[in-house]
Amino acid sequence: MRFILYFLCLFSLPVFAQENVVNVYNWSNYISNDVLKEFTKETGIKVNYTTYDSNETMYAKLKANPNSGYDIVVPSTYYVDRMIKQGMLQALDKTRLTNFKNLNPGLLNKPFDPDNHYSIPYFWSTTGIAVNTNYHVLSKLQNWSDLWSPEYRNQLLMLDDVREVFSIALLVLHYSPNDSNPEHIKQAYIKLKQLMPNIRLFNADGIKSLYIDEDLTLGMGWNGDIYQVTKENPAVQFVYPKEGFITAIDSMAIPTGATHLDNAYRFINFVLRPDIAEKISLETGYASPNQAAVKLMPKSILDNPTIYPSKEIFKRSIVQTDVGTAEAIYLKYWDLLKARNTGSF
Repeated sequence: MRFILYFLCLFSLPVFAQENVVNVYNWSNYISNDVLKEFTKETGIKVNYTTYDSNETMYAKLKANPNSGYDIVVPSTYYVDRMIKQGMLQALDKTRLTNFKNLNPGLLNKPFDPDNHYSIPYFWSTTGIAVNTNYHVLSKLQNWSDLWSPEYRNQLLMLDDVREVFSIALLVLHYSPNDSNPEHIKQAYIKLKQLMPNIRLFNADGIKSLYIDEDLTLGMGWNGDIYQVTKENPAVQFVYPKEGFITAIDSMAIPTGATHLDNAYRFINFVLRPDIAEKISLETGYASPNQAAVKLMPKSILDNPTIYPSKEIFKRSIVQTDVGTAEAIYLKYWDLLKARNTGSF
């Protein structure tokens, strides 16, 4: 009998240990490692944390395998809408999220997820121009259209993100970044082809080191990444282009194939705690949707326009929305565009 009990314990304990995890799939450079350790210390739940560099990568992985085992994903604005429509996300039981009350009401109940039935705001971010003032004159780079100047030949870093890149051409052409008109998307492609001689590299998850080390000195960037860059290289400045710029709300959501549901709720509720939300925001440089956390932050952060743009600047922001079937048109031209670029390091 002792042998049988020993045998059962031997094989049941690893299974139990394996189940006491939460599998998080999030953007690169988008959390504090100390926070992950703190969650495990408090709860005993191990965090298996993996990253992606675009919504397309995350979406394709879950679409190909709905039972991939991820318990939490962090899609951006229009991808939340798309994944809801395709039945890829679970409806949330907000009674299990006692810290939901800490969120800024102004960032809730958006058209992509009315009443936040499926998603919980994690961060909001903006896209602009990163300029190293040791190499470039800041006053000459206040518009997206300035990037087309021949003086920037083979110098630009562009985000490896189809909608972000097409948005700048659409804005320069005075169209919406959410345009679904095939002719307008084609015009944006032609405009971007004219920019190709200036583009040195498409990248999304390694831009911080490229700007910090001055391997590249001009291009696109997300404000949180550029804030982190400025801490190590103050010569780099973040510009909100006058034509307008993209604002995205990235949200925590639970995929339909989640296998550790209780742990997923515990992790989301943990992240919504004001002290934890503050730590993550200060570590990453992205603006927090958690108004209770914002009250804890130092004035120097709240007054930093790279992270929190003024109301006047924010009027130029545009939230991305799902373009429906036009997405295929964007992707067709995106593939053609990138086939013309051979830049690398």
